Amino acid sequence: MSTIRRQTIISSFLIYIGFAFGALNTYLFTRQGIFTPEQYGLTRAFIVIGQFFYGFAGFGLTSVIYKFYPYYKDHLPKEKNDLLTLTMLGALIGFVLTVTGGVLFESLMVRKFIAKSPLILQYYFWVFPFTFFLLFFTLLEAYTWSIGKTIVPNFLREAGFRFSTTFLIVIFIVTGKNFDLFIKLFSLLYAVSFFVLIFYLIRLKEFHFVTRVSRLTKRFKKRMFALMGFVYGGSLVSIGAQSVDFLAIASFKGLNYGAVFDFSSYVANVIQVPQRSLISVSVGVLSRAWKEKDFETINRIYIRSSLNLLLISIFLFSIIWLNYDSAVAGLHLNAIYKEGKWVVFLLAIKNIVDMGTGVNAQIIGTSTYWRFDFLSGIVLLLLVVPLNIILVKRYGIIGSAWSNLISYVVYNLIRLIFLKRKYNLQPFTLQTVWVIVQGAFCFAIVYFLFKSSINWIGIVARTFTFVLLFVSTAFYFKLSPDIEPVLQSIKKRLRLRN
Repeated sequence: MSTIRRQTIISSFLIYIGFAFGALNTYLFTRQGIFTPEQYGLTRAFIVIGQFFYGFAGFGLTSVIYKFYPYYKDHLPKEKNDLLTLTMLGALIGFVLTVTGGVLFESLMVRKFIAKSPLILQYYFWVFPFTFFLLFFTLLEAYTWSIGKTIVPNFLREAGFRFSTTFLIVIFIVTGKNFDLFIKLFSLLYAVSFFVLIFYLIRLKEFHFVTRVSRLTKRFKKRMFALMGFVYGGSLVSIGAQSVDFLAIASFKGLNYGAVFDFSSYVANVIQVPQRSLISVSVGVLSRAWKEKDFETINRIYIRSSLNLLLISIFLFSIIWLNYDSAVAGLHLNAIYKEGKWVVFLLAIKNIVDMGTGVNAQIIGTSTYWRFDFLSGIVLLLLVVPLNIILVKRYGIIGSAWSNLISYVVYNLIRLIFLKRKYNLQPFTLQTVWVIVQGAFCFAIVYFLFKSSINWIGIVARTFTFVLLFVSTAFYFKLSPDIEPVLQSIKKRLRLRN
């Protein structure tokens, strides 16, 4: 657990550096006089459509890496490990097929977006290079996670992408706001992370292009294809569920409201950074624990991930919600973005629910019941697609937020029940209740103390007071067993520096 804790902390720190650049980018995208809401919305459309195409091109290959890498590591020398080579060749085939499909169904895109979001159609084909580098970077990222090196790929995905975006915004401003040049360069952003990660793997002597199929691949090929089939279907369902909100808003309301929803999503997703770090670190550990039938480790990771992520998510959400109105007013954002306040609230609650249920998806995905990942994803899709279409048409962007909250509550509840019945695993303890009570208590005190302070001084005062109160009570009541080791590690490092 100490390895997971250490890498999670380092990865979270590096990813928050990325979020700092992301916050700067979001501010520049939304501030009056730089980008229009439609232009900002197009950058978000690139990401959403690119991820949607990635789902088709990826063939579920990352799951093959996660599931089978321990076997390749234990039974093959590095220079004969053909796992990465085979998955990259499979991804290349998937990409070619996806581009073919994207060209054939261009007319469908025209019908869906020509009225409200014509800018998408103008730059539609530039989504394909974005998808290509996203696809191959994600494969290399999965492989790097599997060998136990999570810090660099996490930094590249979060900080590298956002720093490159900042650089492009600067180019956009100094070139007289040449948006055509900006969006074409934006389509190549993942190329930087892709080539850096290749170089990193080469330095680690982990990147080998193997031309001969190994005996292990021949032995596991049927199980690999079975896993790919189920996970591929599940990933299509999952990515479709994640994409439908923005696409529905862009189709029914236009790119400007798509930009508002994405801005709100970005603010709400700040609280998810520790979850991303923990997932990247825990996948390899869980995969090996299942291989060795180490249920004690699996149960410990499940309980602690739930408790720690719930504690962190409540902490971060409270800071955001205490200061939201003052921050939006003080940053002089385009007036349209004020309409996203309650979208932030609902999406943040969804994230708290998702984080508070721990790494249930990763436990299921690395177990022998990985097919259930597909089935639960189908349920999610069946909920989120019709709810988005109905609620967005009727209520606009707040309808999409409600559909996300309802769908993900049901989705995580299904996973909780499954793990309880199959393995008698459940993540909640009495400490879970105390974390919620403590968070609500600290929030209420700070809210009523500084309710009338709406300027930057109020933001600083609220944040400082809440952090002091929340952290001190969490340490005093020992709400997580990982708090004390973290404190000791910090003290040790400070003594070494002195």
